[in-house]
Amino acid sequence: MAHSPRITLYVIFTCMLAGAGGLVYGYDLVAAGGISAMDDFLVKFFPNVYKSRNAFHQGNYCRYDNQVFQLFSSSLYIAALLTSFVAGSLTRKLGHRSSMRTAGALFIAGTILGTFAHNLPILIIGRLLLGCGLGFSNQAIPLYISEIAPARYRGTLNMFFGISIGLGIFAGNLVSYLASSVRPSGWRITQAMTSFPAFTITLAGFALADTPTFLIRTNKHEQALQVLRKLRGHNDVMAEFEDLLKATQIAEQFSGNDAIVFYGPFLFRAAGLGERASLFSTLFTGISVLAGSVISIFSIDKAGRKTLLLLSTLIMLFCMVAAGTIFAVGIKGAVTRLSGAASGFELATVCLYLASFSASWGPLAWIIPSEILSQNIRSAGQSVTVFTNMLFKFVIAQTFLSMLCSFKFATFFFFAGWLFLMAIFALLFVPETKAIPIDEMVDRVWGTHWFWRYFVTAPQKAGGPRLASVEMKPSFEPPIAAPITVHPGDL
Repeated sequence: MAHSPRITLYVIFTCMLAGAGGLVYGYDLVAAGGISAMDDFLVKFFPNVYKSRNAFHQGNYCRYDNQVFQLFSSSLYIAALLTSFVAGSLTRKLGHRSSMRTAGALFIAGTILGTFAHNLPILIIGRLLLGCGLGFSNQAIPLYISEIAPARYRGTLNMFFGISIGLGIFAGNLVSYLASSVRPSGWRITQAMTSFPAFTITLAGFALADTPTFLIRTNKHEQALQVLRKLRGHNDVMAEFEDLLKATQIAEQFSGNDAIVFYGPFLFRAAGLGERASLFSTLFTGISVLAGSVISIFSIDKAGRKTLLLLSTLIMLFCMVAAGTIFAVGIKGAVTRLSGAASGFELATVCLYLASFSASWGPLAWIIPSEILSQNIRSAGQSVTVFTNMLFKFVIAQTFLSMLCSFKFATFFFFAGWLFLMAIFALLFVPETKAIPIDEMVDRVWGTHWFWRYFVTAPQKAGGPRLASVEMKPSFEPPIAAPITVHPGDL
């Protein structure tokens, strides 16, 4: 008797433990912004920025325009993107658990250096080690969850990674706010707290079992069958096992989200708020990220990926235009602080924006790439995903404060323009992958899509099933060129 797909307690526990690696990712996304807003930190490491911030002639938009200062945030992402391809090779050869353990060790080392740093080079080196850890964890975790989850619930279970990112963001904002009152070492407390999620991902690397796909690829078929039975909660798994066996043997940035997450306190400072008030406002943004992630859990496998992307992008576009308009009208001439009503409306639009992003592009920028590729190229494909994601995170982190200084309120309209392009991209070029088994993606997604079918083919073996492999068609000239767009990452 065939068993219908279901979620077992073991699968939930496994996905929760693996997804907890997102805690480090979310925490590090906002920790640098919180630390950088603390006076004691600026005085110690960036005294010129501290002086510039207190200089009235700089205006609201240009007080933090300093490339070395922005490097403190962006160094995390340049390290992650450079590590991504090494991580891809290690994950394919040694498994997801090895990458998790490596990530944990790098996170712990980076936390120690960052916490006890007494000069800028050591501080940056610690940040670079944290970035290397992100390169490994973001390579391994989405793939791991996708490979162990039943197809029907793959999106929901992958959201454990998204929820962990949201929890990490909220925790980072909360810790930064509370630590800001501890003088002069509050920034060290914020740095040190990274150790808790770092130990979590290390524990996951030792406690979890390898995925059936990896075990089959390393010729551990009996062990793969045992793990698959444990994951599904019954013994009737031979059909799925044989599909995996055949497939293995034959074979999220210019949306503006990153700018808000990285430099949220500075946006609120640009609105005229003080240090503590700015950090306190980020608590609401952290709650919004978490709320969006929860919404995604209950809708991703019901509404579908494409519906979430389109609806959320329209909401995000409205929020960017609204925020830009608030700054354009409220901050001009001798006015250096938004009114109470305008500040409240700005905070509301930012929170709505972040909730929408966290329900769509944030998690889906990791989920969709982890499920659309065939097994023989999935690890390499995830490396490209991590590299691209971290590349544009680096660009945003390194340039946003300078862009804010040059473009002022038009910065929001710049991101609104990218959101318009993202909506077109999602409408025309993003395929729906809801409830489709990973080993059937080529046939049922790429092979039937109006555009992508011209670039791939699934060769058919005589007397056998169609195979999950991808071949380029060199003789085809596409009717149109895909627009250049940027996938935001996040949370």
